[in-house]
Amino acid sequence: MKVGCIGLGDIAQKAYLPVLTQLADTELHLQTRTPATLAAVAGTHRIPAAQCHTDLDSLLAQDLDAAFVHAPTAVHPAIVTRLLEAGVPTYVDKPLAYELAESERLVALAEKRGVSLAVGFNRRLAPGYAQCADHPRELILMQKNRVGLPEDPRTLVLDDFIHVVDTLRFLAPGPIEHTVVRARIREGLMEHVVLQLSGDGFTAIGTMNRMSGSTEEILEVSGQDSKRQVLNLAEVVDHKGQPTLRRRGDWVPVARQRGIEQAVLSFLDAVRAEKLLSAQDALATHALCERVVRESLEQAS
Repeated sequence: MKVGCIGLGDIAQKAYLPVLTQLADTELHLQTRTPATLAAVAGTHRIPAAQCHTDLDSLLAQDLDAAFVHAPTAVHPAIVTRLLEAGVPTYVDKPLAYELAESERLVALAEKRGVSLAVGFNRRLAPGYAQCADHPRELILMQKNRVGLPEDPRTLVLDDFIHVVDTLRFLAPGPIEHTVVRARIREGLMEHVVLQLSGDGFTAIGTMNRMSGSTEEILEVSGQDSKRQVLNLAEVVDHKGQPTLRRRGDWVPVARQRGIEQAVLSFLDAVRAEKLLSAQDALATHALCERVVRESLEQAS
């Protein structure tokens, strides 16, 4: 398979390239507009110059079988549009776009063209989180915090809090009937945001505090007198009388721990099998994020 990787920033280098460069049956093509970065990454992974590109036209001329998009969010719509119009199955690091209308347009274009479009919600495949889907989930609590990092509300929600939103949707054990949003925005910057989703017999609460004392991610699911807790995607604690701790194995790669390896392999397997992937469920997460942004800004006005 000829696979393109567009954008060679931090996430691509730390998470995706370690997986993609180890696949024996793929010919990996890199594309970034920054020649120095392209040369450095290609050198690190010993990728031939013929498979390195500084513009999208050159990459598309390679007759790609699939593409991964890790460029900045602002340019996702333009890049994904080109790929879908060229008939290239596309995996996009979340989000599809900052604006819901653009995300809706891309999903509609993929379906019109009959081209697979996948969004990188890797936490659904992270082992600790996937195991929570098999646990009683009457109450779901998720925190994703950072230190001293208030941000523009739309950027914060679509680039980061979207992971919390999607995880709550993924783990919700039934239809969501009620949605509540609360946020703190000062001088145009979001400091914290809380989302509460509920339905018949369950409540799911997700929070992000950008003025927290720690960078951390904690997920808890509980019900039927038991609880499962996942700490920073690495440690799973089961509570039933006495807590039982299971740590990530010393040799488990970070990409596998965070579900990225599974997401990459699952996407490429679907492409090989000519299975059409729809981004409609991912679009529902984007729509909920739009509601979080809108209601947060209304509260601040």
